[in-house]
Amino acid sequence: MNIDKQDQPRQPLLPNTAASRLGILGGGQLGRMFAHAAQAMGYQVAVLEPEAACPAAQVAEHHVQLAYDDEQGLALLSRLAPRVTTEFENVPADSLKLLATGGFVAPAAACVSIAQDRLAEKHFFTRCGLHTGVYPAPHWGIASEEDLKSVNDDLLPGILKTTRMGYDGKGQVRVRNREELHTAYALMQGHCVLEKMLPLAYEVSVLVARGVDGEAVVYPIAENVHRDGILFTTLAPSPNVSPEVARQAQKAALDIIAELGYVGVLCIEFFVLTDGSIVVNEMAPRPHNSGHYTMDACDTSQFEQQVRALAQLPLGSVRQHSAAAMLNILGDVWFDGERQREPAWDRILAIPGAHLHLYGKAEARRARKMGHVTFVASSMELARANLRSACVILGIATPESA
Repeated sequence: MNIDKQDQPRQPLLPNTAASRLGILGGGQLGRMFAHAAQAMGYQVAVLEPEAACPAAQVAEHHVQLAYDDEQGLALLSRLAPRVTTEFENVPADSLKLLATGGFVAPAAACVSIAQDRLAEKHFFTRCGLHTGVYPAPHWGIASEEDLKSVNDDLLPGILKTTRMGYDGKGQVRVRNREELHTAYALMQGHCVLEKMLPLAYEVSVLVARGVDGEAVVYPIAENVHRDGILFTTLAPSPNVSPEVARQAQKAALDIIAELGYVGVLCIEFFVLTDGSIVVNEMAPRPHNSGHYTMDACDTSQFEQQVRALAQLPLGSVRQHSAAAMLNILGDVWFDGERQREPAWDRILAIPGAHLHLYGKAEARRARKMGHVTFVASSMELARANLRSACVILGIATPESA
């Protein structure tokens, strides 16, 4: 079931010409880093984003300050840029469809639509599992009281999630029994999906990219630690994954991206269970927080890879030349109790192998993603030690898993 158009010969949009412009829906930090990568390669960037001082607009050559579904804004973006992508999955799929009538859009609206709906995503993963052998967790869609009554006891305890607009731990709650399930569903309302809780050992991300001609590459496995539903650290390559699990996850990711007929960078999260088996959790149709390590530790960053796919250039090497430990920087580190202060970036940058990336957000707020630091080293042991040193400087509690 290839939902996108069939693979086509590349039609490269070469850099450093009058037409060398790439467009992006969304003005957040992923758009900012995409713009940096595009500009380094000789492209101009146009951003459609309603917020005035967004991170991407600070660096892009063109900022269309209108809503994602504004037809005039979409028409202007299409005129400015013949190739358009998105930096987050919750843009209206109809906007991507409209842009595709006048130019090349990657990823396609049909691919983004699947990732926007957790239940549709799980149905898609289940179909893929027939030939990948990797399935999502047991689950049940709930859109009515009748669906609620039909929940199988085997799905409890579980996690109830809204089918749409959930991210960074939002839109989900753990439920241990039917009483908690009924209470949670009454609060959430609308369409939800209940997932069975499984014995999780750790989570990994597989970053994969595919060109319009079907060429595909897959990055080394990255291992993630979350805190309060938000990514805390990423270690790459994963220190715990076995060669067999790595092979299985990477093959499943390549099969999934081919089944989608997807063009661009796709991140797929997998759960590794305590018995060594894996289940597929979710996908993000864009570069991903857990792939930031590629900016400093790989031949080709995830953002350069997205530029290459969108411009229909050959994909870059995914070779990882250094071990990497990435620390997500939230707005909390700007606060000492109730007092706000600037973090000691000079001390962070004195740590060997530290690469600081701040996103240009004017206001630091607790739980807001403000930047990241990647520590590259000759070994994972050294990269992790340097990450722990940074946590001490920034006042961040460090779990053993980091």
